[in-house]
Amino acid sequence: MPELPEVETVVATLRPRLVGRTLVVAGLSRDDIVTPSTADLPALLAGRRVVDVSRRGKRIVFALDDGCRFYVHLGMTGQLTVAAADAAAPPHTHLEIKLGPAVPAGGSGRGEVLRFRDPRRFGGVWWLGPDEPADRGMGPEPLTLRPAALALRLAGTARAVKVALLDQAVVAGLGNIYVDESLFLARIHPLRPARGLTAPEVGRLSRAIKLTLRRAIRHRGSTLRDYRDADGNAGGFQSLHRVYDRAGEPCRACRTAVARIVLGGRSTHFCPKCQEGL
Repeated sequence: MPELPEVETVVATLRPRLVGRTLVVAGLSRDDIVTPSTADLPALLAGRRVVDVSRRGKRIVFALDDGCRFYVHLGMTGQLTVAAADAAAPPHTHLEIKLGPAVPAGGSGRGEVLRFRDPRRFGGVWWLGPDEPADRGMGPEPLTLRPAALALRLAGTARAVKVALLDQAVVAGLGNIYVDESLFLARIHPLRPARGLTAPEVGRLSRAIKLTLRRAIRHRGSTLRDYRDADGNAGGFQSLHRVYDRAGEPCRACRTAVARIVLGGRSTHFCPKCQEGL
């Protein structure tokens, strides 16, 4: 958390606020959030203009006018917001970038900062320079992954399907919330071995992943605790969760109590009746 829908929402709210603007000066309160440690982030950012903000998996990728790029990973509790420069910075703000006045139509044009805060410090900033790819070691995007390609990726592992789908090298951008929700919609038990799924089951799973992610993006992601978009607004998809974080509550489809187990070190939620068939 945040996962693909939350990161997509952050990017969608950041892009119109940042593209075309100059990064005037950056203040860094913790050097250890930057990778590699040799990167002098304030010096590298000063005077650069943002030409694009995009998403790859759970990464927010910034492209600058000198051809260099960097990405921000929000980790578990990270927030990336644009705020008035005179607004007090919240606790655990590790990076603050003053924004120049050249903005797209509709922006305020002056007196704003981009802030990265992360109470638990699992996130950070990765400097890529002009040549380093933003997606080294990452699998394909789930929204464009065809069922046959998903089947090939799952066929290569005996791990439980829940664990396989959390692996960013298998599919990029999925996390605990949306894997649980997708497996419920596809009627597949999370403990099923990934390579044991039939072609019809993989087809259902592929459709369920796409539908779940698109619905979550429309509702601007799920706010369970820390997640906010770039304007500081919470998401709304958490009220539509069918199994995630609903242990002991009745399944929305059959009224059976939602179960919770720990799988791969992560809480896993499912309906024992709708997702039976281990």
